[in-house]
Amino acid sequence: MTDPFRDTSLPAEDRAADLLARLTPEERIAMLHQVVAPIERLGLGEFHTGCEALHGAAWMGTATVFPQPVGLAATWDTGLIERVGAASATEVRAKRAEKPSVSLNVWAPVVNTLRHPGWGRNEEGYSEDPHVTGLFGAAYAQGLRGRDPRVWRTVPALKHFLGYSNETDRSVTSSEMSLRTLHEEELPAFRCALETGAAGGMMLAYNRVNGKAAHTQPELVAEARSWAPDSIAVVSDAAAPTFLVTTQREEPDFVHGAAALIRAGMDSFTDNDADSSPTVAQVTAALEAGLLTMEDVDRAVLRLLELRVRTGELDGDADPYGAVSLADLDTAASRALAREAVAASVVVLRNSAGVLPLAAPSRVAVVGPLADDILTDWYSGTPPYKSTVAGALAERFPGAAVTVATGADTVSLRAASSGAYLTASEDGSTVGATAASGADDAQWDVTDWGDGVLTLRSHASGLLLTGGHWPVRADASRVGGWVAQESFRKHVHPDGTWSLLHLGSGRWLRAWRDSGLVAADAVTVDTAERFRVQTVRAGLASVADAAAGADAVVVAVGNDPHLAGRETEDRPHLWLPESAAAVWRAASAANPKAVLAIMSSFPYVLPSGVADAPTVVWSSHGGQEMGRGLVDVLTGDVEPRGRLAQSWPVDPSQAGDLFDYDTLRQQATYRHQPAPYAFAFGHGLTYGEVAYSAVALEADVVTAPAPTHRHASFVARPDEAVVSATVTVTNSGERDADELVQVYVEPAEEFALPTPRRLLVAYERVRLAPGETRIVPLAFPVARLSVWDGSVRLGGAPQDWLHEGALRVQPGLYRVAAGPSADALEVGTELTVE
Repeated sequence: MTDPFRDTSLPAEDRAADLLARLTPEERIAMLHQVVAPIERLGLGEFHTGCEALHGAAWMGTATVFPQPVGLAATWDTGLIERVGAASATEVRAKRAEKPSVSLNVWAPVVNTLRHPGWGRNEEGYSEDPHVTGLFGAAYAQGLRGRDPRVWRTVPALKHFLGYSNETDRSVTSSEMSLRTLHEEELPAFRCALETGAAGGMMLAYNRVNGKAAHTQPELVAEARSWAPDSIAVVSDAAAPTFLVTTQREEPDFVHGAAALIRAGMDSFTDNDADSSPTVAQVTAALEAGLLTMEDVDRAVLRLLELRVRTGELDGDADPYGAVSLADLDTAASRALAREAVAASVVVLRNSAGVLPLAAPSRVAVVGPLADDILTDWYSGTPPYKSTVAGALAERFPGAAVTVATGADTVSLRAASSGAYLTASEDGSTVGATAASGADDAQWDVTDWGDGVLTLRSHASGLLLTGGHWPVRADASRVGGWVAQESFRKHVHPDGTWSLLHLGSGRWLRAWRDSGLVAADAVTVDTAERFRVQTVRAGLASVADAAAGADAVVVAVGNDPHLAGRETEDRPHLWLPESAAAVWRAASAANPKAVLAIMSSFPYVLPSGVADAPTVVWSSHGGQEMGRGLVDVLTGDVEPRGRLAQSWPVDPSQAGDLFDYDTLRQQATYRHQPAPYAFAFGHGLTYGEVAYSAVALEADVVTAPAPTHRHASFVARPDEAVVSATVTVTNSGERDADELVQVYVEPAEEFALPTPRRLLVAYERVRLAPGETRIVPLAFPVARLSVWDGSVRLGGAPQDWLHEGALRVQPGLYRVAAGPSADALEVGTELTVE
């Protein structure tokens, strides 16, 4: 007879309950850790709670690398985002076919709002708007989940619940939030994917919320679970159970900590890597001390078992995804999707000189540090190939001469201690002050990534200098690792010599006596090696020379995702680095038709001499098809579709304080900022000429819905009243135009409770032929106008602190406006709420 837990005709809840009943108490406790040993008597294999799939399968070798989430958001295309999620999940399945311990519980998407562009993990999120974040996160989660009603392709876990968007001291800082901020700015971002059943898990955040660890907030976890049609497996972030005792000091010891975590609703301990013994010991001791009951443990284990049942792990041949194999990795379809996603994410920020689309050039210059390189972030897989901007332009214009100038200075470094020049072996395995001259094999390309953070590339090995070994090597293909080992900072002595600080270790480079080998082991600058520097070729001069002789110039600048802004490290400031600005100034002075192409994980504040650049495009780091996707748009082979889902400030003050989560008080994000942005939320140009001429409402008087605790989304529920509008748009240009028609609501009078200055309530993508006028229908729930009112009490509602108030639509006069961005609402009409 088939075991009931393997009976695919039964509901997942029943199968999981049957399996739970067969487990011993010891086996149940062991299942609370992120790595669970096989249980051979039941035919259960080893289980890992999670794997990473933020924008493709990550940390498992070669996989398709799609644009970063902040780039996917710029597509404003939920169907495309879902397809990217589906392709990513299929490749996770392919990795599992190769290695059965690969988890089908994927820790993605990140739905923390991008309320402040200084957050180091900006690249991982979607938008500053919580409802846009929720919608796009749900689309990606739906792709990860799949649409089979019984078996999930993977089980997505939303990250990071709740109030998490600063890296500085992240495990001890407290995100102070009023109920208004929680209900208007934070919770809606998580609700959409849970309420639609697209996500089956959730990861808790490192930070504290209003002084208490986010990992031990039972009311918040219960609230999130109440939205979902199925059970939600809640996991800790890595090492967070330890932090509860060591850094947050919220519990007196690990036994009390384990009990507090489980009682608060957490199900799985991501702690101590693969060693489950500390977790098992702590939970066991908590049971013995009466701090927990087996019923507490069983509730958590049951949710984890339901997760496993949903993945088809126990279904054998009945798993509809069971045939996925390594043949489904890096397919032609995935490559095409990656290119499509990059092109759809490119945002034309400015085209005032009419340089774009590029005419067929005979000579092309691609300059800047990203001219001929593709960079990946911490949560990327290994791309199977790299299409760079220079390479893609050479493909697109095979008859053109393409010149690359990265802007790096080429130097020789002569050790003052010995007079020998720094060089590397051909394979980069040794680096030493051993060369007799500063010939080519003893030369280094020095790239400044901003604020003096340098990388050095050896001419001898063609690879980066890295302090990740002792002594150092020059064998790194890219900057990478949890702690980047390939970044340095120079100290210039009064005599002009350099000493180099290895930033990963905080030690200075020193040449060893006699051997000349170099190690990062000097504790002070006084004991560091001093290098006499000779500039063989000045990077900015090379940029100017390349640009001056070209018919088309693309200036490719941006950030390295492992430097000056990433997980564990907030950005030092919002400005485009001076080193990048200098490349632009050199190129544009030599050739006024230069195109500034910014590829970055976040918005920049553009400094003087760059802010007025006539032609500017932006993309996130797009992965393996970065070059082709960008060039598709630059040449007009693909019409520009990208629109910003995050504002670009004119100056840093518009972003507010990174550590203040009250965006209303700070007048931060497009919802509350009174001054125009450099490039506003929703902004992006087409190669057509689109104009807005009218907004009309089906009814200009509506009734306010009853106060509620439910957060409204872009899509109305069956029982919700809606505002139906039409927007008239015309393309008067000579090319097709892809337009993102956006509808916002603004207050037209003073309200008792503060409301957003503008709020995106609906949008629709349309493609307009030359000369075409279209009347575009859009609708939004009246409940989208709700604000949190602490004076309202709902009868029969739970009266915990989280529900002391309700979301309420204030009667009064509003303006319904439409336009191409939050700062360009060209037409509008009045709406009265009674």
